[in-house]
Amino acid sequence: MLHCLVLNKFPYSIMENLCPLSHMLSAGTRSACINAATLALADAGIPMRDLVTSCSAGFLNSTPLLDLNYVEDSAGGPDVTVGILPKVDKVTLLQMDAKLPIDTFENVMQLAVEGCKAIANYIREVLLENTKQLEYRRGL
Repeated sequence: MLHCLVLNKFPYSIMENLCPLSHMLSAGTRSACINAATLALADAGIPMRDLVTSCSAGFLNSTPLLDLNYVEDSAGGPDVTVGILPKVDKVTLLQMDAKLPIDTFENVMQLAVEGCKAIANYIREVLLENTKQLEYRRGL
């Protein structure tokens, strides 16, 4: 996530983003941590080149699924966690817990990327609405 921050604006600062026990998180929880960190940084006014968003997708019963729930995740099918910079379509995180045939992987990966882009759009909408409310309260 550090590569998307404009850190030269804060030359004498230390920014630390901790996600405790990140190695023990499920795909959905890891994605939620990444999205929450992005939202927190943007809401705090930290300049960013792009939002980092994350989403998980899996494959169960011959069907690609976006954002697996606990039952789907526990069924043992393969899943992929993806993090992207949505403006430039750059993958920043790719974690897969099982092997997938290439055509299946491409379908699941595309679904996860679309999910990441939808999350990025939603985060932008929330930030814009929050900014408008602040401007209104301040009389700008």
